[in-house]
Amino acid sequence: MAEKIIEIKEVDPVQIYGINDGNLELIKKRFSKLKIVARGDKIKVSGEEDELNQFEMVMNLILDRCEKNGTLSPAAIEHILGGNLQTGFTDSTDNKDVIVFGNYGIVVKARTPNQRKMFESSLKNDMIFAIGPAGTGKTYTAVALAVKALRDKEVKKIILCRPAVEAGEHLGFLPGDLKEKLDPYLQPLYDALYDMVPPEKLKSYLENHVIQIAPLAFMRGRTLDNAFVILDEAQNATESQLKMFLTRMGASAKFVVTGDVTQIDLPGHQPSGLLQAMRVLKDVEGIDFITLDDSDVLRHKLVKKILSVYDKEKTKKSQ
Repeated sequence: MAEKIIEIKEVDPVQIYGINDGNLELIKKRFSKLKIVARGDKIKVSGEEDELNQFEMVMNLILDRCEKNGTLSPAAIEHILGGNLQTGFTDSTDNKDVIVFGNYGIVVKARTPNQRKMFESSLKNDMIFAIGPAGTGKTYTAVALAVKALRDKEVKKIILCRPAVEAGEHLGFLPGDLKEKLDPYLQPLYDALYDMVPPEKLKSYLENHVIQIAPLAFMRGRTLDNAFVILDEAQNATESQLKMFLTRMGASAKFVVTGDVTQIDLPGHQPSGLLQAMRVLKDVEGIDFITLDDSDVLRHKLVKKILSVYDKEKTKKSQ
């Protein structure tokens, strides 16, 4: 009789075992000839060599499915257990627009034509600019693309940053240390990550700097390689700051820059680096510009109406 130990390293063991060990019971039923004992992040299994090898193949498929999709339902387990072990598990549903499977059953998709353009462009280009008003999903889609790249082992880390520019206030007047001052400005990035990465894994990623969240100024002097890098709210980067950021790009990096040119908060009427980049980089091969608009707004239906009214008001003033 032989013995193997399967370690669960990249995913939460609770996802594998299921609610009340429901997934584990399905696995035990399929491999009834084996003795299977699960404790924490290790599964100890003993039995005949052939059965052990089949069990290991199945568990690799299950772990891979859970790592890539962030969730594991009993239906998915049954599909794997009933499938051809040589070809592995594939979803029967049409997932061409799915970017990542998030937490709590969240499926993060490209839900509009322009979000789909972001998704498709990221597969072809190493640097993309996504420009559009609030609520168009540009930041959320960008974070999803970064999480997908990390899960697929295309990059070793995710770096998310924003300019520390605030409307009408100064960081020095806010309470707390630097992290506490900056966190409110980085919260949209945290919110997206909470939807897509299991809590314990996200905590580990942040502690081990696999996912880094920092203000734009902290990028100076760095070379960002083997990383998926997002600059959010880029309209609030000055011309010199944005040039500094873009030239941090390492040989094996992907960059996504998002911004809303209607919401520039730079003090003293400083020119926005995003406006300059849109003008001077538009014809550079390998850089793509995607424009999102009111049709991409997926928030409350009132948001579209509010944006429309403000656009009309802006048009009146410019006449």
